[in-house]
Amino acid sequence: MASEKKAFVLRIQPETLKELERWAQEEFRSVNGQIEYLLNDALRKRRKQKTGGTDDPPEPANRAD
Repeated sequence: MASEKKAFVLRIQPETLKELERWAQEEFRSVNGQIEYLLNDALRKRRKQKTGGTDDPPEPANRAD
């Protein structure tokens, strides 16, 4: 079952976007995939920090967005 994704507008500094583009390319992801990966990673770490637990849902593999 595929999960639906919500689209939204992101305003970002041009320099930040260029750096994200380079980083995404290094990790064979699209910019969108890289942003989603970073957000999921930050949320996972935040949940772990708040609960002290390690039971996290698996992260989707979005390498070819």
